[in-house]
Order: sequence, then C-alpha cells, then structure tokens
Amino acid sequence: MSNPTANKIRIAVLTEGVSFLILLFIAMPLKYFADMPLAVKWVGWAHGALFVILCVLLLFGLISKSIDFKRSVLIFVCSLIPFGPFVINHKLKGN
Repeated sequence: MSNPTANKIRIAVLTEGVSFLILLFIAMPLKYFADMPLAVKWVGWAHGALFVILCVLLLFGLISKSIDFKRSVLIFVCSLIPFGPFVINHKLKGN
C-alpha cells in the first residue's frame, strides 16, 4: 500500500487513533473526576470528525481500487479498538 490514497489513510488512521486515546485517557477523566464536561464535548467532536474522515477515505480507497475490501474492513475494525490504529498502521507500513 504505497499509493497516495493509502498514505492519506495511514495518516488518518494515526490521527484518529491519537484522538481516540486523548478522548479515553484525558477527556473522560477530566469529565468525571474534574467536573469538566466540555473536554469530552470538544475532543469527542474532533474524534468523531476524524473517524468520519477515515471512513470516507476508506470508501474512496475502495471505489478507486487502491485498497482491497479485506484490508479496509480490518482498518475499520481496528479503529474501534483502543491502540488498534497503531497496530494496523505498523502492518500497513510494512506492506
């Protein structure tokens, strides 16, 4: 996976993965332990937008045939698991 679409997908995977970890390990504790619900609102919004961008890039990659269906499903599923995007990025980097 070394075409421009694949590189954009890798960047989106990493960015979405970082936003997910910030949401889980920084914003959520701030909401529940420091009574700062706005942290989850803004970080959650950003994470949601990044997730939608990743899904659109996966769809574009499927349509343009720059990524196969099996790999796109694997990327999607890994994006739902904490630390999953970093594991799949390592696999994408190797291929």
